[in-house]
Amino acid sequence: MDAPRITALLTIIAASMLWSPAVHAQSRDSGLALSNDKPIQIESDNLEIREQEKRAYFTGNVRVAQGEMNLRASKMTVYYRSGAKSIAAGGADIDRIEVSGNVRLSSATQQATADTGSFDMVSEVLVLNGNPVVLSERGNVFTGCKLTVQMKSGLANLGSCGNRVKILIDPKSNKSN
Repeated sequence: MDAPRITALLTIIAASMLWSPAVHAQSRDSGLALSNDKPIQIESDNLEIREQEKRAYFTGNVRVAQGEMNLRASKMTVYYRSGAKSIAAGGADIDRIEVSGNVRLSSATQQATADTGSFDMVSEVLVLNGNPVVLSERGNVFTGCKLTVQMKSGLANLGSCGNRVKILIDPKSNKSN
């Protein structure tokens, strides 16, 4: 086979992989998600560790990064599993994370804003609360007061603020896939 045919064949294979449902689903699932098996970098103005309570309190300009996911908030409380190693030694397993105050999450494809939020690392459930909670993805905007996302199943539920949930869908957003 000559070089142009090999190049054309590789291009067709690569294009078919990009449009396969499995790859497409993986790329969509990589949005606002934390993982319990990847390192998390946390920065804040202040840190208070309460070893007996298995809690760490981060206050003031909190920034969290894990892979492409970034979080900002005024305050964050990290709850560690009981029976885990010392928090100060960095060996404790995270049970859940709670954030409050101008909460902003972002990934390569999604952005969300809320007043408060929590992420259960065991059940992999993300909950954002606010008036409103705004989720944006590729020009599409979803607005409500409570967003619950079950990471394992991909199920998401957006609750209204007493009125109705609002969604703005940009037809151009579908063309960028």
